[in-house]
Amino acid sequence: MIMVRKVVLFLIWVGFVTYTIGLAPLDKPDTWPTVKKLLTFQWGDVNAILFAIFWLMGVWPMIYACLMFVDGKMQNFRVWPYFIGSNGTGVICLLPYLILRKPNQEFSGKKDKWLRILDRRSTGVSLLLITIGLFAYAILAGDWGDYIQQFQTVHFVHLISLDFCLMCLIFPLTSLFDDDMARRGLIDARIFWAVALVPLFGPLIYLCLRPSLPETDFERVKKTSPKYN
Repeated sequence: MIMVRKVVLFLIWVGFVTYTIGLAPLDKPDTWPTVKKLLTFQWGDVNAILFAIFWLMGVWPMIYACLMFVDGKMQNFRVWPYFIGSNGTGVICLLPYLILRKPNQEFSGKKDKWLRILDRRSTGVSLLLITIGLFAYAILAGDWGDYIQQFQTVHFVHLISLDFCLMCLIFPLTSLFDDDMARRGLIDARIFWAVALVPLFGPLIYLCLRPSLPETDFERVKKTSPKYN
């Protein structure tokens, strides 16, 4: 089952990379002016729907980070490059980590400051509130006719929209989510499906409600375990 998941993720990655290279959005004259407007919050010059999708593509890497960095402590390679890359390229940089990682349902050691921030329910609540605000802005101020036209004609808008959809799709496909549940003692399949079947908001609510990750004190283990005596 794990191998099947990895194959599916690999095929998605190859397909999207090939599609992106074929469309070559960075070569288009309208790409960088649009990105500049989005980064500098020029609200009036950009369709609210595109603005929301663009900044939600910053929320998604943080959702994955809340699972990846704990998982990365048990992997033999660093998480940071994939996380940083996913903030600029979405699934193109995120999927290699999800494909290369080994399934692991344990966590040993202490949480550093960064892990404590990612493990807090308040982090999930903050991400949820940001998402609700972006959705509200898109619904109230967005022009769907203009967005559909841009989706069909502007390569950057087309690709970032597909990237957003893929971020939603791969969350339940990777065993990263399963492993995070197992580390926290969540074994109810209904929790998995409740999260998996609700794109974006399912993972966000999971981050708001999941139990805190237990830590292991190595020094105490060494003193109490016969293995170290």
